Amino acid sequence: MGTRRNFIKNSLIAGVGTAIIPSNTFGLGSIANASTKLRVGMIGVGLRGTNHLDNLLLRNDVLITAICDVDQNRIDIAQKRIEKAGQKKAKVFGANDLDYRNLLDLKEVDAVVIATPWLWHVRMSKDAMLARKYTGVEVSAANTLEECWDLVNTHEQTGTHLMILENVNYRRDVLAVLNMVKQNVFGELLHFRCGYQHDLRGVKFNDGKQPYGGGVEFGEKGLSEAHWRTQHSLMQNADTYPTHGLGPIAAMANINAGNRFLSLTSHATKARGLHQYIVNHPNGGENHPNAKLKWKQGDVITTTIDTANGETIIITHDCNSPRPYSLGFRVQGTNGLTEFDYHTKRIYVEGKSKKHDEWDNMDQWLKDYDHPLWKKYGSEATQAGHGGIDFYVMNAFVESAKQNIAPPMDAYDAAAWSAVTPLSERSIENNGEPQDFPDFTRGMWINRKPYDWMKDTF
Repeated sequence: MGTRRNFIKNSLIAGVGTAIIPSNTFGLGSIANASTKLRVGMIGVGLRGTNHLDNLLLRNDVLITAICDVDQNRIDIAQKRIEKAGQKKAKVFGANDLDYRNLLDLKEVDAVVIATPWLWHVRMSKDAMLARKYTGVEVSAANTLEECWDLVNTHEQTGTHLMILENVNYRRDVLAVLNMVKQNVFGELLHFRCGYQHDLRGVKFNDGKQPYGGGVEFGEKGLSEAHWRTQHSLMQNADTYPTHGLGPIAAMANINAGNRFLSLTSHATKARGLHQYIVNHPNGGENHPNAKLKWKQGDVITTTIDTANGETIIITHDCNSPRPYSLGFRVQGTNGLTEFDYHTKRIYVEGKSKKHDEWDNMDQWLKDYDHPLWKKYGSEATQAGHGGIDFYVMNAFVESAKQNIAPPMDAYDAAAWSAVTPLSERSIENNGEPQDFPDFTRGMWINRKPYDWMKDTF
């Protein structure tokens, strides 16, 4: 841990043009500089919020000045970590669901990190931007099309920036493939595949005592994500979590900057996985009350997006059935393609692969196109959550907030990526009928320049 703390301190001393941050500005001037600290308020310090808190506490340019959560136990855990890191206790808010607004009134808060249940993301993000706090919000950012527009409109109204905290955009293999795309390895792009294929049955249920996998209870009897996330599977037949796969693909396809999503169609299978889990669990069974529930969300939801530049994107949501974890990335162009994930590394490039019509292993390709940040600091960064990507996404947030400049993944991205949820729900309800994407940039995508993910180093 000490090595990583020194790595972060030394890298921050090196200068401001740091971690994968954009150069275009639109805001109210610098929030912090080399001699000051960014004062951060945490709204939501559950498991995800505490992970962000841990990464922020390792930095010497951040002060945690306020925390908000309605769970006193999580407040106590956060305060202990803040004190252990050598900072004084943060101001606490959590008297009720709206107490976060009092946190936003604090002058000693420059930026906020929102890591709460999905239904609170937009109302908290709007209030934060209206309070002129640089805003970071966890995924997915919005639930409805109205909420997507709320994010964009509030950003434009206030000039306050919002960053969607999509950590998968910083995965080492994702950035390496993005580098290949930018260097035209695959030729003109044609097709992408991605998704969120993750067995979350053990996350969506517990026994009220164990956070994960302890039983078949959720809602008021649940803990952590089982307290709120499971309800979406009961109420919505939609891709409720599209951004882990779609965020990286959107960066490769220059969405909102020379390209945009035009329309989508979505289809869902029958819903069987959660019922089977309850019936077969030792704490459940055929007579358990939750075995009588009729789950709405199909076990596998498939969405196809058309883009303005003529590519197609297939997204798969699969969280309620037994399966290994996979985001199932595929990037295909006129010169070849790659399919990659933690368990898959294969590539074929015409004229460069070892044999005609045979896959190559990607290991050497990933080394040759490795992002400079990962080459230089990968061994230290991997001590952070999710194999290092949590460090990089939070570092980009902090460095963007310190300069009060547009983040790599902004309000327009948050809106476009999150819009998959309500549009997929509408398409499924109408037997796969195509749904048009709103143009959240109001035509500015034509002239907006893509963010250069590959140029910035410490």
